[in-house]
Amino acid sequence: MPEEAAALAEIRAMVQPCIQCGTCTGSCPNEFAMDLTPRHMWRLVLLGLAEEVLASRTFSLCSACYMCTLRCPRGLPLTEAIGRLKQLAARRHLPHLRSGDLFYRNFIASVRRHGRVREMEFMGLYFAQMMNPWLPLRYAGMGGRLMRRGKVALQLPSRGSGRLVKLFEKVAEMENRS
Repeated sequence: MPEEAAALAEIRAMVQPCIQCGTCTGSCPNEFAMDLTPRHMWRLVLLGLAEEVLASRTFSLCSACYMCTLRCPRGLPLTEAIGRLKQLAARRHLPHLRSGDLFYRNFIASVRRHGRVREMEFMGLYFAQMMNPWLPLRYAGMGGRLMRRGKVALQLPSRGSGRLVKLFEKVAEMENRS
């Protein structure tokens, strides 16, 4: 927990100069789906109410478009701060973020194995790990339309050429340094 407290203090320091103008909220294309506005989230961070922030979906809906960072009149690194919140939440394995985490991990695993995303394998693994037998049925109609249009093909999984191995090794090395 000491490293978590240090991470929260670092995030708080990043947004300390915030004047609560609301430009981040007005600039955010995903604000409509968030349970807390970005401005409200930063206020909670400044007040030290990290549990309330991590219990929300706000930071997990950030698409890292950098609009808040670009438009912030104080020039605060808001997108970077949200990235740090995401890292903190990932280390905690919060249940309300489980589906997004599994989606990301299966996506990256497919790219690592094949050098690209093999949609059928990727979604099959994702649905299996979600352990909800009804979940694939919610996407069956869309999957059928994508197949008819040739956007997704039934194919046997193949190994990639290995061209991305060095990239993933470099990322792992960089992550271990920080």
